[in-house]
Amino acid sequence: MEDAADNDWGPLSALPGNPLIWVLILGELVVFAAFFGVYGVMRAGEREVFDAAQRQLDPLLGGINTMVLLTSGLFAALAVEARAREAVARCRHWLLAAMAGGAVFCAVKVYEYADKIGQGLTLETNNFFTFYYLLTGFHFAHVLFGLALLAVVAWRASLVNVETGTAFWHMVDLIWVILYPLIYLLR
Repeated sequence: MEDAADNDWGPLSALPGNPLIWVLILGELVVFAAFFGVYGVMRAGEREVFDAAQRQLDPLLGGINTMVLLTSGLFAALAVEARAREAVARCRHWLLAAMAGGAVFCAVKVYEYADKIGQGLTLETNNFFTFYYLLTGFHFAHVLFGLALLAVVAWRASLVNVETGTAFWHMVDLIWVILYPLIYLLR
């Protein structure tokens, strides 16, 4: 039998889900913050290039993806609520709805990438597009990982698992809510 002290994660013990997910989330937030900082420095040094390149993006597509991810995050939160009430089937339905939102996000992003590449706008076009592809691509990888995590959580839908998976999914939402205006809107 485990001693209660073996499960004491200090302040992390009060957080929902497995405490290790919060270590991962903090690490990911630090990495994204560093990327955002470097982006800001580069943008300040090449303002005209970044402004002209940014105008070639479609803020409507980014806005649609923002609404899709935020709605997906709501579905993930509803999954936690359902699981806390012991409604496992309802929890799984909400998780599948959250995953559907993530899949729509991916489809819109792939369409957007194909459109930009079709216009000849690649990683090598200029520093703005280098950051555009790296930042949104890194986020896209997190969406894919989050979808896989939600699939596992839907299969093994204990409350701790659902809280853990949805905590990561909310981090994906948070990053996009910062990334969208930074890349698409702020001039």
